[in-house]
Amino acid sequence: MKFNILTLFPGFFNLLDDYGVIGRAIEKKVIEINKINIRDFSTDKHKRVDDELYGGGAGMLMTPQPLYDSIKSVKKEGVPVIYLSPQGRVLNQKLCNELSKLDEMTLLCGHYEGIDSRITDEFVDMEISIGDYCLSGGEIGALVLIDSVSRLVKGVLGNEESPITDSHYNFLLQHNIYTRPREFMGYKVPEVLFSGNHKLIEEWKEESALENTKKKRPDIYKIYLEKHGPNKGF
Repeated sequence: MKFNILTLFPGFFNLLDDYGVIGRAIEKKVIEINKINIRDFSTDKHKRVDDELYGGGAGMLMTPQPLYDSIKSVKKEGVPVIYLSPQGRVLNQKLCNELSKLDEMTLLCGHYEGIDSRITDEFVDMEISIGDYCLSGGEIGALVLIDSVSRLVKGVLGNEESPITDSHYNFLLQHNIYTRPREFMGYKVPEVLFSGNHKLIEEWKEESALENTKKKRPDIYKIYLEKHGPNKGF
């Protein structure tokens, strides 16, 4: 999986090289991070990439020329250009699953008040948001997308089954999880997990996932009930 990152702050993404499984995946060349500095494409003698908004308004806007030329430098057939934007489709596990099937994508990180709308309207394939709030730029959103998508790419995680037990992968939140010691400050791990009965353990995991979803994300639980009907014990 290759990520082309169009940004004013390419050094921001250096931390990925040392970041856990993502860093190891980069070292093994399972993941490739291609950082492109948008400012390098500015034809302004001072390398400016922003200007005032037509019609008035607070702040500055990224100008179309360096954005267009930076996109053009990596543009390929079948490789989507994704703009990190609070106006975009909210990133969720389903979208991460879809994106993980790509071989390459280009992430465009805006800054200031955003980017000229002629770029989003004509040269961006998809806008993605990491939540209904605004950030100072798209770099943090791009990091979130890279991490959440990369871990679904074959060869990134040591255990290929790990992501399928995560919260949201199969819609519900993850079931409760435990490790040693068996008892901690008087709190014990459920006995069923030591039973060796795989059927009972899987049933317990399902009930635990439902209970967690009901308690922590009642909005998701409500949708689940609408699709599947009431479940035993709920």
